[in-house]
Amino acid sequence: MNSAHAKNPRRPSVPLTLPDGTVASFGGPLWRIHAVAGRHPMAWDELRWNGPIRSNRWDPQAGPLSVRSVAGVSYTAPAYTTAFAELFQRDRAITLTAERALSGWRPSRPLDLLNLIGGEGNGDWAVRHGASASLPQASKDICRAWAAAIHDQLGDRLDGLLVPSTVTGDPVIVLFSRSVAAFPAAPSFSRNLEHADVLTLAARVRERLGWSIR
Repeated sequence: MNSAHAKNPRRPSVPLTLPDGTVASFGGPLWRIHAVAGRHPMAWDELRWNGPIRSNRWDPQAGPLSVRSVAGVSYTAPAYTTAFAELFQRDRAITLTAERALSGWRPSRPLDLLNLIGGEGNGDWAVRHGASASLPQASKDICRAWAAAIHDQLGDRLDGLLVPSTVTGDPVIVLFSRSVAAFPAAPSFSRNLEHADVLTLAARVRERLGWSIR
């Protein structure tokens, strides 16, 4: 199929805009699981500035991976279940280790997010720009190219993206560079994955998803 007429072309072919109703304001809780030891530890409020990583769907960096970009990214979710599901989807088993932590917080101001969830007209942004409401389910390289274009053209007006998890269908919030100013001074919750509090939460995830804990 000619990429110019593909349902979700490899990259936008028109300048990107933000029509009324396409930006969602979000001020609720955010969760992420992040490395706290090993080769690439990250603080709970730290964005990753090197990329793209091929296994990640919405990395906005142009690359190469060895060069620090002006585009930052962090993958978060309004529900901790989604954070677990996204991280452990490959093995469909939850591994609790002290090398990772679960952190939760509320942004210090409402986040401005490009709404790509779809449903009730929310997929219209993609349609207006030559793609379709199924853009979040396109191949990862296509999603990364669109993320790069969004960050490049609209990054000064957006804190990130509101997209569906391809695992659970629940919302995922992909934070971009502008969101750095919206982190609070400290998280509301931050425990390594071996902590008893996290085990309690992981057990609830197991009940929903049917995944084992190891």
